[in-house]
Amino acid sequence: MKPTAGRSQTGMFTASEVEVQTGVPATTLRQWERRYGFPHPVRNASGYRLYSPGDVAAIQYMQSQLQSGVPAGRAAELTVQATRPSSGPAEVPVAAPPPAQPEGRGVARWSALLTDALLSSDTDRAGAVLAEVHSQLPVEDVMTAVISPTMVEIGARWERGEITVAHEHQATAYLRSRLSALMDVAGVQAGFGPLVVAACAPEEQHELGLMMLTLALRRRGVRVAYLGANVPLGDLAVYARQREARAVLLALNGTWALDATRAHLRDLDGLGMPLFYGGALLNAEPILAQELGGQYAGPDAPSAAQQIAAALLGSPAIPPHTSGGSA
Repeated sequence: MKPTAGRSQTGMFTASEVEVQTGVPATTLRQWERRYGFPHPVRNASGYRLYSPGDVAAIQYMQSQLQSGVPAGRAAELTVQATRPSSGPAEVPVAAPPPAQPEGRGVARWSALLTDALLSSDTDRAGAVLAEVHSQLPVEDVMTAVISPTMVEIGARWERGEITVAHEHQATAYLRSRLSALMDVAGVQAGFGPLVVAACAPEEQHELGLMMLTLALRRRGVRVAYLGANVPLGDLAVYARQREARAVLLALNGTWALDATRAHLRDLDGLGMPLFYGGALLNAEPILAQELGGQYAGPDAPSAAQQIAAALLGSPAIPPHTSGGSA
């Protein structure tokens, strides 16, 4: 595809930037381009697609139609009609307001389909389910309304003895790979903005929730150094200081992590930056954050990311962590 003659590339967006703005993955954009004839990206000198503000508006319009329950084919027709050139002044489609929350029945269906595909070791089918979900929901709704319930259901089935550890591990590995790809699209550590160091507490191996929060933060312009599972608190503190981080985010999902965290909490003494706590254990007992010398981030990835981003990108109203609390 060659750039359209006379079309300026000033103010154009890359596929990853469009994904951050709209929640539509680059793979879905290419599918819409092939199937429906829009959007209309141009190529830069390196061959990468670039999207205009009009393209972004059309993508958002398509999203609003899908979120309102319009079938994909019909939504595409409406989008093409709305963006078709006319003899009058060019008009940019105005997206209809999306519903406040994803429609419950459809979302539950997607989560059930994803759970069944993962426990059947059918990653192709799992990928197809997620592709459909991403084409109709923003990324953060995918995380909170589809992926999170799937994780909870798989964990519950393991606790009831209905599946083996092997099933749970394979499903987790697949979801980790998908979240990792989305994290890469949202941006890595390079760039501008405050840096948050995100890690799972000592003995904490469950990292999918922290990955979702990392993704949500990056989509809000916060740089995140993601360290993964089971990070010793002393090493975490050294790393955060060396990187001149603005905050630390620590995830705990069970009492196994709480005991280990308490045992080494003094390693965070004098950290000198805000310390946020998240995870299933904190969701059940938010007061633990204060006991551990920090503050509760929030009940889910979007709300926690919003709180942390507001603190770091807005008014610095959060006191830095200066004491390890009760050890």
